[in-house]
Amino acid sequence: MTSPLYAGLELGGTKCICTLGTGPADVRDQRRLPTTTPAETLAALRAVLEEWGARHGRLAALGIASFGPLDLDPRSPTYGRVLASAKPGWLNVDLLGALAAGLDVPLGFDTDVNAAALAEGRWGAARGFDDYAYVTVGTGIGVGLVTGGRLVHGGSHTELGHVRVGRHPGDAWPGNCPYHGDCVEGLASGPALAARAGRPAAELGPGDPAWALAAHALGGLLHTLVFATAPRRILVGGGVATGRPAFLAAARRAMAASVAGFVDLDRLAGGSEALVAPPALGDQAGPLGAIALAADALAARSTAGAPRHARG
Repeated sequence: MTSPLYAGLELGGTKCICTLGTGPADVRDQRRLPTTTPAETLAALRAVLEEWGARHGRLAALGIASFGPLDLDPRSPTYGRVLASAKPGWLNVDLLGALAAGLDVPLGFDTDVNAAALAEGRWGAARGFDDYAYVTVGTGIGVGLVTGGRLVHGGSHTELGHVRVGRHPGDAWPGNCPYHGDCVEGLASGPALAARAGRPAAELGPGDPAWALAAHALGGLLHTLVFATAPRRILVGGGVATGRPAFLAAARRAMAASVAGFVDLDRLAGGSEALVAPPALGDQAGPLGAIALAADALAARSTAGAPRHARG
């Protein structure tokens, strides 16, 4: 018997990635599309799904991993929509209505960062751990949090990128988040670095002071995670953090200094370097996370009484 074939859609702030396959060792096709207007972007994603269906037959399941905030409550009248988005034009856009209507396949739906956490636990650097976090630092900052082997969901998903943290001594810059100013996202995301420095983060030299200030803020978020759920691993990925080991090391040092020995990091995770580490799947964590959502949705359908639309 052949393995079920899954389609995964990862919607990001600047690009979307469509993946067809079953996991990291079996990616049959992958397409990258720009994230522009909702109508243009969603039509392009739907066209990819229809092409795959015509070429490969009926897909086993679909996973959708998107930037948020999202309404993940199937009982809500706005289920499947984007909520309070800082991305122009995307507020209240019905993702599920545009992408999944009429497909009649099991559907997994969650945030992009939760999906990335799911993938790292299944195939990446969090394998074997029931308690871990995945932090993405890019256009925004998000956290996928797993405790007891399950993604954390309350009335909605977590938004730990918007917590406020202690400021670096002497730093009075107001931050760049349109909602909260100097939350972690407003101090350490790519747009925040660019706003503070006056040029894109990719153009900043390693010695630019903006990096140290961003690392201090990110260290505050890592401190919060340590004290909130005592994860065994915190994986830090995303376009701003990937390929910048000095930035990750500075954030790790800031976290350890802030924890100040109150939590034994050696006992928790084998030390700060083992605790805070880069993801194993790199920029494939999100796309493969969408595949993981699809696989879990298919598994959930086989469980008696399971809903068709499953959260991760």
